[in-house]
Amino acid sequence: MNGAQSLLETFVGAGVEVCFTNPGTSEMHFVAALDTEPGMRAVLGLFEGVVTGAADGYARMAGKPACTLLHLGPGLANGLANLHNARRARSPLVNVVGEHATHHRALDAPLTSNIEGFADPVSAWIRVSESAASVGRDAAEAVQAALSPPGQIATLILPADTAWNDAPGSATALTPPGLEPTNPDAVTGAIRALLSGEPCTFLLNGLGVSERGLQLISRIAQKTGARVLGDTFIARIPRGAGRFNIGRLPYFAEQAEEALVGTRHLILVDTKAPVSFFAYPGRSSELTPEGSQVHQLSLPGEDTLSALDAVVEGVGASIIEPEVSELARPGAPTGKLNPETIAQSLAALMPEQAILVNEATTSGFAIPGFTSRSVSHEWLDLTGGAIGMGLPAAVGAAIACPDRRVVALQADGSAMYTIQALWTMARENTDVTVILFANRKYAILQVEFMRVGAQNPGPKAMNMLDLSRPDLEFVHLARGMGVPAVQATDAASFHRALAESFATPGPYLIEALI
Repeated sequence: MNGAQSLLETFVGAGVEVCFTNPGTSEMHFVAALDTEPGMRAVLGLFEGVVTGAADGYARMAGKPACTLLHLGPGLANGLANLHNARRARSPLVNVVGEHATHHRALDAPLTSNIEGFADPVSAWIRVSESAASVGRDAAEAVQAALSPPGQIATLILPADTAWNDAPGSATALTPPGLEPTNPDAVTGAIRALLSGEPCTFLLNGLGVSERGLQLISRIAQKTGARVLGDTFIARIPRGAGRFNIGRLPYFAEQAEEALVGTRHLILVDTKAPVSFFAYPGRSSELTPEGSQVHQLSLPGEDTLSALDAVVEGVGASIIEPEVSELARPGAPTGKLNPETIAQSLAALMPEQAILVNEATTSGFAIPGFTSRSVSHEWLDLTGGAIGMGLPAAVGAAIACPDRRVVALQADGSAMYTIQALWTMARENTDVTVILFANRKYAILQVEFMRVGAQNPGPKAMNMLDLSRPDLEFVHLARGMGVPAVQATDAASFHRALAESFATPGPYLIEALI
C-alpha cells in the first residue's frame, strides 16, 4: 500500500465517499489509487471552482464531507471563491491539495507556491503530510476536523512522494467532537424577554432553520407572539407545504431596517447580529434597531435544539402544534415571461422534495413567495456572496441526493463564472433542471451603482454592467457541453419546457429571456 491508497482507504472508512477533482501531475498517484478503492466515487470538474462548489452542495445535502483533489497552489486558488461560500455555509469539506515532492520543494520550480497561505483564509484546519507513514492518520484527523461543529473546511497538503512511497496502512476513523452546550443564562434571558410582553423578533440560521428547529420556533412564536425571520442567506432550509415557512431578512439595508422596526428584543439563534451586505454612504452598517436588546440564545457549534426545547418549556408552549403551510399550487401562467410568471410555473410544477439552488439574484425575488405553499422542498442559498456557486452546488446536491430533482435558479452573469459545471452535469447524468434567467446584464450591480452613491453613470460605466454585444447563447453553450436545452420567450413556452424538464431524466437547461 502506498500513501495515496492509505489516504483513500482512510477516507472511505470515515464515510467520505465522493471526490470532486481536477488533478494534475503531482496528484497522479492519488488518481491511480482511485481504481483500487471501489468505495470512492470520482467526479471530474473542468475548473476548480466547479470542484469546490460541488463539494459544498454535496456537503449541505449529505450532511458529511466529500473531498476535493486540487493541483498545487494555483489549483486551490482557482477554487477559493466557492470555498469562501462553503465556509460561510458551514459545510464540512476536506481539500486534498497536491504539492511538489518533499525533496523538490526547495528548488522553487515554476508551480511552487505558498499553498498554506492560499488555504488559510478558508480553512479551519491545515496540515502538510511530511511522510507516507503519516498520511492515513492525517486523513483521519482532516475528516474529524471537517465534521467538528458547526462544519468546517480542512485542507490536507500532500507532497507527491508521500503519495507514492510505501505506507503502513490506513487509519481508523476518529469521532468528531459534539455540539457545545448553550449558556443556561442565555436560555433564561430569552425566556424572560419572550414573557415580558415587549415585541420580540427571532433571527435564525443553522440548526434554527432545520426541520426540528422550525417546529420549535413555531410553537414559541404562537405562544408569545414573537416575530420570526431567517437570515438573508441560509445554507439549507426546508420549505413548502407541511413546513413552518418563515420570512427572511431583506437584502437591502433599508428594507431590513424596516423589517426589524419595533423590535425590543432581538433573539439570535445560531447566528450573529445582522449587518448590511455592503457599506453605504451615510448609513449604519449595523441593522439592530436602536434601543433593542440583543439576546444570543445560541452560537454556531452549540446545541441549538436543546436550547429551543428549553425555551418551549419555559414559555409554556409544549402542547402547541407547530404551524405549517397548506398545499396550494397555482395554475399555469400565461402572457409575458418575467420573474413572476417563472415563479408561478415553478410553484405549479415543482416535484415533491425538490432541491432549489438559488443564484438567481435580482430575478429570484418572487420565487420564495410563490413556492412557500407548493410541495415540500429544500432551498440552498449563496451564503458567501461570491458568485459562481449555483451550477456547481447543483451538481453536488444531485450527487448527494440522486432520487431528488435539483432546480438551479441561475442568473446569466454568474453562470459564466462556472459554466463548465454543465459538462459535469451531463457526464454524471444528474437530474438537474437549470432555469437560466437571461436579462443580459449584471442587474444587481446596476441597482447597487445608484445605491452606493456613484455619480453620473455614463455609457462607459454602464457598459461594464451590460452582457450584450454579443448576447450569450446559453442554449448553444449547454448543448455544446451535452445538456439538452431550449429557449423560452413567453410564459406558456416556459411552462411547457419546465414540465418537460421534470419529466426527462438527466440535466436540462431552459434559457428564459426576461
